[in-house]
Amino acid sequence: MAAARALQLSLLRLLLLPPLLLPGPAGAVWPQPQAQSFPPGGGRCPVPARRFRFAVADGSAVGPGCAVLDAAFQRYWPLLFGRATENEPSWETPCASLLVYVSTPGCDGFPSLDSSESYKLSVSKGSMLLAAETIWGALRGLETFSQLVGRDENGMYYINETEIVDFPRFPHRGLLLDTSRHYLPLKAILETLDVMAYNKFNVFHWHIVDDPSFPYESSTFPELSKQGAFNAMTHVYTASDVRSVIEYARLRGIRVIAEFDTPGHTLSWGPGAPGLLTPCYVGQGPSGVYGPINPIVNSTYQFVTSLFQEISAVFPDFYLHLGGDEVDFTCWKSNPEIRAFMVQMGLGQDYKKLESFYIQRLLDIVSSLGKGYIVWQEVFDNDVKLRPDTIIHVWKENDLQYLNEIANVTRSGYRALLSAPWYLNRISYGQDWIKAYKVEPLMFEGSPEQKALVIGGEACMWGEYVDVTNLTPRLWPRAGAVAERLWSNETVGNVQDAYARLAEFRCTLLGRGVQAQPLYVGYCEHEFDEV
Repeated sequence: MAAARALQLSLLRLLLLPPLLLPGPAGAVWPQPQAQSFPPGGGRCPVPARRFRFAVADGSAVGPGCAVLDAAFQRYWPLLFGRATENEPSWETPCASLLVYVSTPGCDGFPSLDSSESYKLSVSKGSMLLAAETIWGALRGLETFSQLVGRDENGMYYINETEIVDFPRFPHRGLLLDTSRHYLPLKAILETLDVMAYNKFNVFHWHIVDDPSFPYESSTFPELSKQGAFNAMTHVYTASDVRSVIEYARLRGIRVIAEFDTPGHTLSWGPGAPGLLTPCYVGQGPSGVYGPINPIVNSTYQFVTSLFQEISAVFPDFYLHLGGDEVDFTCWKSNPEIRAFMVQMGLGQDYKKLESFYIQRLLDIVSSLGKGYIVWQEVFDNDVKLRPDTIIHVWKENDLQYLNEIANVTRSGYRALLSAPWYLNRISYGQDWIKAYKVEPLMFEGSPEQKALVIGGEACMWGEYVDVTNLTPRLWPRAGAVAERLWSNETVGNVQDAYARLAEFRCTLLGRGVQAQPLYVGYCEHEFDEV
């Protein structure tokens, strides 16, 4: 707590300073920090590439041997000095090391919704210090530091003197990838996690299975992927693959939230789980087609309990995403056994109540496993009885109706996540990043208490028209617009300023080997094919 108060006091002091223009290209950070100041007259410090090192500061609660910090130091050195020079600076006092101080112990755990990501970065002549409450804040500070180092016309590295105090506006800043409609190779997922870290995203929402395919290899029900994957040998995620994703993400301060969407979006589950899906009828007999999960048989809940026991053990985050969207009632209505069940239970003709019957049992199962849950907005809209700590994920756009939805969700006391205006799989000619950038998640009528219940949002990349061939350029740098909206202060919104910084950041991504598409006409000093 003392560290948090110190950071807040530092922030207040910086906010009282007069605004200063950024001194040249090295100094524009994406996403923009909460507060940044420069000394009067500017000033820069040479950074000797061959002698530069990261080091843990004296008194830090986390020291050498911390896998998260050690791995980050190893990652960032080549990102900083990939084009190393023999022209070492001989003028002035060099900035030859960045000292990292972490005030709170803990290195082996996983980031969570409550993790602090605040940090303070101080760069002056011959001295650089990064101070953070946690290792997760230190990671965010290292990314900022990496964007501050520039290179002059003589090929020498330097950093502008600056003071930064920074923290995220929202604690949940996510990116959804859909690996069911097109299988994404493990390498593509890991590379995406890298770029997420560059943008300070902290949640990978893994929409791992859906109607088209079931690529998750379940140890409890191996037939699900054997029968449900596009190819059970090549288009699956093994237990080792999943562990790799979770650890790769952890080392970058990113949570992995898996989504197993039910009772709809489950057609790929059927071949590997006989009796799970509802048989659809035409007239008096089965049509041979199947619909959503069958909510009226006990075997369904035995299956769901066993599967989610496994999922809860495999994915360490407190939250699971349980879906609950777009349930088509046509098949349920056609099935005589389900119609009889509706009468027996007094549900009339309201199939939303049958959906709620299933969802409530599912939520009880997941709660009993010690997990929290996120659901798509239909679950809230259909008046399912929810735990107070449920997170409602708002996805329906409908001409800004999502703002009314967030108002309704928060008025009911639930926390909300926003994705409706950030479906990045939808593309258009021109600079469509601007529309995503201009979104203001709290622009709805509501009390301060309601607005505090909006915990963030997610950019979504659904996979109908996206696979490994176009994933990266379609995501980046467009997703960066969402990243800044969720990280930076709400007063940051000047599109011209954002364009200049995002275009420069896109060039940085090219230099890091990321095939990010251009924002508009222009060039980068180091184009992609020169990497």
